[in-house]
Amino acid sequence: MRISIVDWTHQFLMQYVKEGDICIDATVGNGGDMLFLARLVGEQGSVTGFDIQQIALDHTREKLEQHGVNGTLYLDSHANMAEYFEPESVAAIVFNLGYLPGGDHKLATKGDSTIQAMEAGLSLLKKGGVISLCIYSGGDSGFEEKEAVLAYLKELDHRKYLVITNEFYNKPNHPPMPVFIIKN
Repeated sequence: MRISIVDWTHQFLMQYVKEGDICIDATVGNGGDMLFLARLVGEQGSVTGFDIQQIALDHTREKLEQHGVNGTLYLDSHANMAEYFEPESVAAIVFNLGYLPGGDHKLATKGDSTIQAMEAGLSLLKKGGVISLCIYSGGDSGFEEKEAVLAYLKELDHRKYLVITNEFYNKPNHPPMPVFIIKN
């Protein structure tokens, strides 16, 4: 059985997201994580997604409609997510860093706005909540962002947050890095 970063992340998130929860997809991309979260929270919960590209929102909306699930989408930076939620109300926030699969590689997440978004996300996370980050850093984007994000995470107060980094250790070509932040 082949396990992808998405599979690994989803297996981890299933331990933290329950029916009725509030979740955020900070970078909706093509909608896979948003669909996954919407199924976990069910009709009693809610999932909100952010992206700065209309095409990403369109793909995600189509995917949600095809599968008969609901979600709210905003054409806005993930750095602004705190404007939409009450503090300590969110069970899980999912980030996939890098660029939109199949999209323009020049439009990619950047360290500064990702760190702003993580700070906002940490304020929104309820106790026992989780942030997942899939850090893509190979090729033409992401090395600077990866270094900045990991440096930021290393400085988080260990009494408030547990940070778990994972590596696909034997994969070539700068494999993605799954990271989880759990609010104590």
